[in-house]
Amino acid sequence: MEIINSIMTWVMKKRIHQIDLFRKYPHDVQSELFNNLIQTAKNTEWGQKHGYADITSPAEYRRRVPISTYEDLFPEIERAMKGEANVLWPGTISWFSKSSGTTNARSKFIPVSKEALEDCHYKGGKDMLSIYTNLYPETKLFTGKALSIGGSLRENEFNPNAQCGDVSAILMNNLPIWAEVARTPPLKVALMDKWEEKIEAMLETTIPENVTSISGVPTWTYVLLNRILEVTGKDNILEIWPNLEFFAHGAVAFGPYRELFKKLIPSDNMHYLEIYNASEGFFGIQDQAGTEDEMLLMLDYGVYYEFIPADQFEAEEPKAIGLDEVELNKNYALVISTNAGLWRYKIGDTIKFTSLTPYRIKISGRTKHFINAFGEEVIIENAEAAIIKACQETNAIISNFTAAPLYFEGKNRGGHEWVIEFAQEPDNLDKFKWLLDETLREINSDYDAKRQNDIALQAPVIHIAPKGTFHNWLSHKGKLGGQHKVPRLSNSREHLEEILQLM
Repeated sequence: MEIINSIMTWVMKKRIHQIDLFRKYPHDVQSELFNNLIQTAKNTEWGQKHGYADITSPAEYRRRVPISTYEDLFPEIERAMKGEANVLWPGTISWFSKSSGTTNARSKFIPVSKEALEDCHYKGGKDMLSIYTNLYPETKLFTGKALSIGGSLRENEFNPNAQCGDVSAILMNNLPIWAEVARTPPLKVALMDKWEEKIEAMLETTIPENVTSISGVPTWTYVLLNRILEVTGKDNILEIWPNLEFFAHGAVAFGPYRELFKKLIPSDNMHYLEIYNASEGFFGIQDQAGTEDEMLLMLDYGVYYEFIPADQFEAEEPKAIGLDEVELNKNYALVISTNAGLWRYKIGDTIKFTSLTPYRIKISGRTKHFINAFGEEVIIENAEAAIIKACQETNAIISNFTAAPLYFEGKNRGGHEWVIEFAQEPDNLDKFKWLLDETLREINSDYDAKRQNDIALQAPVIHIAPKGTFHNWLSHKGKLGGQHKVPRLSNSREHLEEILQLM
């Protein structure tokens, strides 16, 4: 295994040179990629409709092609799901990723072409390993197995020759044999659709293995690791997997979970890297040690990027800018054109640039996940920063939370109502509430203005949820496992009311 580890480490490091190229020449790389996308798709129905054959610049592209939401592209996506060829991308599409960016009942099905599978998602996975081995050259990662927690697959209801499922399940199902041998649990377990049964099957198959790395959503990884400790009676995960050294995490911000994992895996040699792998594509990888939540924007994955400034979020025809126009620390909605036929597609995530040389980003939230009932404009980034500060100062560890507006009623002022499930409750709940409120006031001037003398907003109302509340809610919604997650913030009380009823 030591020889295999040495060979794999050497192979993975070879890609770093190519990554350095797009770090150094980002605009050239994106320009070449843009031209390739347009030329490849010019004979598709979409390409002919929008005159791709005559498009010679991004400016012309923006004039001809409108920014699209899922609802805008759905008629074409549905036709592709039914087996029609050359609609949005050349050929037929055999895979559709079921988007779980929200817990809404209606699902989104994102096309995953062969090119997107190979040149985006798999390339991202390989680059993650390349970056990791470059950061930690003494790694023994390849002496053991990678534990990956994925979703499930099902037959496409429109077309028996195509399948739908979580992007993680699609990736696992298409892995080459050598990669399948290097991971756990076996595919038949990894793709089980009933979460509770899957967890128990994973216990049986993964506990005996030499697991050196884990990849997955922090929420469900935490659930699995806790269940492993319950079954084995061990105090921490290193007593089961002593060679565990790496967790690649994504889908939700890791900050609120960091202390949870430190308790589960108490080792200075345990490393964490953030990745940004969505149903629509693989966009970012943390490329520096010790920088939380910052990721290198991956520019050669068949994804052309545009960005909508915050003042254009609600515009009927928002104006997007190119990579060469972005500024540091400003909120942008992400717009992508991809090698799976998503054209000027607004995915719903917001990002900020933390560096322009090279281009590094952090996820700041969702365009639809915020609280702005009273003009306070609280985004997920604000909420998570406040939660982290309150936890640090009161020795608390959270496992999940959500918040929504508390609307005016009679003489009562409005406010924010929070439901928080703790793995370790604060040693002083009043101090926790005060810190949460004060931190929000420090980092969000609009919130602070509304809180002045309680004129518009009263202090936050906080409910401590019994352990398992959020798990039960997701189970009730049929959203256990995979990349499903609880919405952190909502301008509607729908989710909050449902959770409160379970408490």
